Amino acid sequence: IIARINREQGVSMLLVEQNAAVAFAVSTYGYIMESGRIVTDGPTAQLLRDQDVREFYLGVGAANAETKGFRGIKHYKRRKRWLS
Repeated sequence: IIARINREQGVSMLLVEQNAAVAFAVSTYGYIMESGRIVTDGPTAQLLRDQDVREFYLGVGAANAETKGFRGIKHYKRRKRWLS
């Protein structure tokens, strides 16, 4: 419904969603927040290519690697890199 309203009526919307895959499916631009701070942002296509976003928020590891779950990612290393 959100994508249809945007497409048909040209209405911009702010979608707040914890499920990154769902949000990316209907968005053209995204902001990723941790602890109330924006740690990265950009066009959805760019975020989908970002390895940190893919690993931590989408659970996708490097090519030919297993998918990674929440506990398999060193969250503090990702955040430290983004916030520095």
